[in-house]
Formats: sequence, C-alpha cells, structure tokens
Amino acid sequence: MTSSLLFLGDIGGSELILIMVVILIFFGANKIPELARGLGKGIREFKDASSEIRNEFENAGQQRPNQYANQYPPQQPPYDPAQPPYQQPQYGHVPPTAYEPMPPVYNAHDGVNSPAATPVPHAHDTPLPSVSSPGAKPRLDQPSPDA
Repeated sequence: MTSSLLFLGDIGGSELILIMVVILIFFGANKIPELARGLGKGIREFKDASSEIRNEFENAGQQRPNQYANQYPPQQPPYDPAQPPYQQPQYGHVPPTAYEPMPPVYNAHDGVNSPAATPVPHAHDTPLPSVSSPGAKPRLDQPSPDA
C-alpha cells in the first residue's frame, strides 16, 4: 500500500481520517456517492478508450477485408433497353364550365346582414389624462378633470 500512496508522503492514519472528515463536511453525505459514481464512469471510459487505442495499434499492421463490398444488393434491376418507357394514361378532355356567382342571401328584414352598432372605444383609443405637476402620477380611480 505504501507504493500507491507515495505521493502522500508521511501521512498517517489519523491524518487520513481527518481528511475524510473534512471531505464529508465539505461535500455532504449525499454528494459523496454521486462523486464516486462519476469517478467510476470516468475511469471506465478511460479504460475503454485506452483499450481501443491499444487494439488499433495491434491491428495496424494487419489488412482488413473489405467490409463494405456487396453489403447492400442493388435496389432496382439494371436498365433493359428492349422494354418501352412508361406512358402515362391519357384522360378524356373535360370542357370548362362557366362560373356563375351566387347572389347574396339577406336574412334581416331591412336587407342588412349584421346589426348596426356603435363602435366601442378600445383601450388604445382612450386618451390619457394629463399630469398636473412633473413627476406626479394621475389617479386612475377618479375621472380626469379634463373630461
């Protein structure tokens, strides 16, 4: 165990326990398992990448067979010049019909479809009351003196 902990120097058991307590206080009991999982995933990815690189170096001198040759069969048969090209069927000619607009239908007794109504002013049409002194806000709960 001393060979793996050479970088720590002369740290004894009590110092290691003190470091563990500080880590527990700093990260909390809930974060330590998450940190360990993340560390384990990182180590696993590193091992996978290093083994993949090692396999590439080992297989670099070997020739690989062509993996992509004849992997997919041709989708359509080759062109046959003896076969005539496709002819689209011809449909009979349809003469155009004359357009006749329909006269409007009035439902009301006076000949108007919608009732006549006075327009209602919208919020953007309503004038804002003027401010009497600079910096004073108008009261919205009372009618303005201008109106």
